[in-house]
Amino acid sequence: MNDTRTLAPAPHRAARPGTPVRLAAVPRRSYSLAALGDVIAAWSERIRVRRELEQMSRANPHLIDDIGLTPRQLEAEIAKPAWQR
Repeated sequence: MNDTRTLAPAPHRAARPGTPVRLAAVPRRSYSLAALGDVIAAWSERIRVRRELEQMSRANPHLIDDIGLTPRQLEAEIAKPAWQR
């Protein structure tokens, strides 16, 4: 008998109620120095762009309207840490 419903993964349950469910070991990824350099470059670019936005908002606030940002959006973008997009 070919029942396709039995091929679907069943939700994970503990063997007995109250037994803790253990997660499978997650393999670590090995990151290369090139990948690390790419991350650092991306973060540096975000920092640069956010500093430029802040300077632009002080020097020429009308330009912020031209690029379609509200003051709240601008403040939120400037306040983000480098690792957030």
